[in-house]
Amino acid sequence: MVKIARWNHDGGTQSGFVDNGNCYALPAGQGVQSLLDAGLDETLDLARKVTGSATPVPLADVHLLAPLVPATIRDFVAFEEHVEGVRKSIDGVAGVVPEWYEAPTFYFTNPHTVTGTGEVIGIPAGCEDLDFETEVAAVVGRVPGSDGRNLTADEAHRHIFGYTVLNDWSARDLQRREMKVSLGPCKGKDFANTLGPWIVTADEFEALHDAEGFLPISMSVEVNGEAIGQDLLSNMGWPFAELVAYASQDSVVRPGDVLGSGTCGSGCLAELWGRNGSKTPPPLKTGDVIRMTVEGIGTIENSVGERREAVTRVPARSRPRNRVAPVVTAGT
Repeated sequence: MVKIARWNHDGGTQSGFVDNGNCYALPAGQGVQSLLDAGLDETLDLARKVTGSATPVPLADVHLLAPLVPATIRDFVAFEEHVEGVRKSIDGVAGVVPEWYEAPTFYFTNPHTVTGTGEVIGIPAGCEDLDFETEVAAVVGRVPGSDGRNLTADEAHRHIFGYTVLNDWSARDLQRREMKVSLGPCKGKDFANTLGPWIVTADEFEALHDAEGFLPISMSVEVNGEAIGQDLLSNMGWPFAELVAYASQDSVVRPGDVLGSGTCGSGCLAELWGRNGSKTPPPLKTGDVIRMTVEGIGTIENSVGERREAVTRVPARSRPRNRVAPVVTAGT
């Protein structure tokens, strides 16, 4: 199994491969993005060379970072069960809107606030309802001869370089307010995403796809050692190849882009709040530990830090309505 990671060791940051409990650094000047730019076949060849020649460093001696700094992050909402539960929690309305079934939907989130496993995630200012979201993300790599535009599902499948675990942290109270404006989410999601612990290359999953292209691998999450939710990635409404293809329509996907599956069924607190009719289990608090595991990929674990105290709402200025612009006369 080829695992691609980034880590801190002896005061420096390195990128490379993890194999049999050891880390093998890439040659100087190369990083994860260079692997994505090279494509999957070249990366697999390089992995064999590096793990056979580089000096191993025990995995236990390094601090893992997010496995890449994404170029972009598109996060889909591809699990029907999640949509149903969260809609009840946020909007107080049961069911799934018909438009969800017509095409996959995603939003862009912030690549600059990506964190790795083991990091402490602070509670953003103004948030009382901190939540997690259990997801899998596909990482895009180069395919020779393709510009990543208007891909078919078959073409998009070849652009999937590998997979990683994604926690799309969510400030639900901020999210509820801003989405009433019919735009968002923004600050409800802007503060953190966790990726990790590494990227597992797509070839490891090739034989696991079912006839429709779905991956029946298990996903689970626990808080402070207590199981919260579990689902199969194959319960998505669309397989990953179709999500990547959809993202590329009249647009482009490029090496380093990350595309999230959206939260699996029972993979967040807000969905359970919608089903239970109360905030049970309760929102995350300082000191809580969230652990997510995806079969065939690995586990990420983060703890919740302190809340940042700051003013988060700035009322709009009062302005007279129906103002008329002054008439400007030529030459004046």
